[in-house]
Amino acid sequence: MKTLPKQPHPSELQALHLLVQSGQLPLAEVQAQALLARYPKSLAVLNLLGMCQQGRGKLREAAGSFRKMLVLDPRIAEIHFNLGAINTQLNDVKAAVACYRKALQLNPELTVAHFNLGALLQQQGALREAGAHYRQAVAQQPEFAEAWANWGTVLQLEGDLVAAEQCYRKVLALQPDARGFLNLGTVLYGQGEHPAAIAAFKEVLNLDPRFADAWNDLGETYRDQGDMEEAVRCYREALKAEPIHARANYNLGECYCLSGQLEQAVPYFAASDFADAGERVLQCLYKTGQFDVFKRRLDEFVEQGRHQSILLGTLSTHYALNFRQDNSYRFCRKPMDFVQHTHIAELSDPAKPLLNELLHDIKSLQIAERKQGRLYYGIQSAGNLLQRDEPSFRQLAGLLLAKVRAYQKHFAGCDDALIRLFPKELEFASSWYLRMKKGGYLTSHIHEEGWISGCVYLQLPDKGEGHEGSFEYGTDGDDYPRLHDDFPCRIVDQAVGDLVLFPSSLFHRTIPFHSEQERVCVAFDIKPRAL
Repeated sequence: MKTLPKQPHPSELQALHLLVQSGQLPLAEVQAQALLARYPKSLAVLNLLGMCQQGRGKLREAAGSFRKMLVLDPRIAEIHFNLGAINTQLNDVKAAVACYRKALQLNPELTVAHFNLGALLQQQGALREAGAHYRQAVAQQPEFAEAWANWGTVLQLEGDLVAAEQCYRKVLALQPDARGFLNLGTVLYGQGEHPAAIAAFKEVLNLDPRFADAWNDLGETYRDQGDMEEAVRCYREALKAEPIHARANYNLGECYCLSGQLEQAVPYFAASDFADAGERVLQCLYKTGQFDVFKRRLDEFVEQGRHQSILLGTLSTHYALNFRQDNSYRFCRKPMDFVQHTHIAELSDPAKPLLNELLHDIKSLQIAERKQGRLYYGIQSAGNLLQRDEPSFRQLAGLLLAKVRAYQKHFAGCDDALIRLFPKELEFASSWYLRMKKGGYLTSHIHEEGWISGCVYLQLPDKGEGHEGSFEYGTDGDDYPRLHDDFPCRIVDQAVGDLVLFPSSLFHRTIPFHSEQERVCVAFDIKPRAL
């Protein structure tokens, strides 16, 4: 007959419990070690010792104590959970994930393990699995506000803005705080619901007048509505609350650029590490003719070896052509060679109703507009059009993604970063429709926040004389300084159903047209999630 290991008397455990509960952790640890010497196979003593060590920040020692417990009995879900928490604190994410998975295998009802595992998976970019664990957490504990909030964030990152909004509203029903209203405002903004987003951001500021993110996001919403004066005021309020706020500094720099005050923009970009702020400093230097300083700064970026900036791709190409030198920045050294003019058959097949459905939805749905300073006699939609729920947009999104994947295969083998670092998972970072009426056009620009850009044409005006309403692309634009006129450009005379794909670093514009017919297209950017 097997003899059971000797266990401490309940009074000894109770005394140790009291020390732990009263916060006398150093003394409790000493006494736990003494008890363990007498009862080396006591789960209760090992657990109390681990708790003391964890409470004192002795994480590796605590992990050792809990592992000894699991040697004695590997079926204790809570101890696997404790090890997961400790490994998280030790930044051993792989071990932490394994511990939480084991805990849930033993006890699927351990709600906080679902939450913690979801958070780790979310950090690793495994959004779908993270969302599944958050969903399980709120199913088990419907008032778990933090799980609702994290699930909303995952859904927002995946582009399911309607479901994300529902999660954020659930959070606000449970605990109406400033962060919850900010999250709601961002997802409303993403859907193009500008008035509702403004209301949410103002609710944040009613609760916390110095919430810099809310001031900045409110400013961005006013900017998209074309109210630049109010946008600038909001950015300045953000910087009053948080002088080093990266996005507010960037946005103010951008406002100065749009008004032609490039010298004034530089210190704001220099104070920011958001997005391509460093590259925007170079753009200001270049556009103000400070070529020597620009070239020195450009060479520094080249030496870093990353070659992943859209804006530097544009600037380096323009500089190389301007000064008749080789292009040293290898994002896309010859962008004119990477334009693809193709066609989506489903948009010209009379047996398939997709084209009519798209035009109907674009013209009849109440989709908010975004003010676009480069667009004349036309409107641009707000939000991410190709992530909406309407079947027409979903179908078009699938067709476009297939064409983008074919584009990648066509240029496979190119050593430029454009193809070498092509997005592994294709998703629309942004997408919108453009509707232009008589006299409409879009001035020359690039898509600094893109990677691969595209435009698909749903309705086109009569050409009239020349290339009216056509798509023009080239290596010069946006008032960049030119030392000569030898900058190549080409024109695409597109038809309904045509798709043009091109590097986001390439200048492009719409040639004005004078037909009474409306011009309707859908444009988009696809970019890597992280570089």
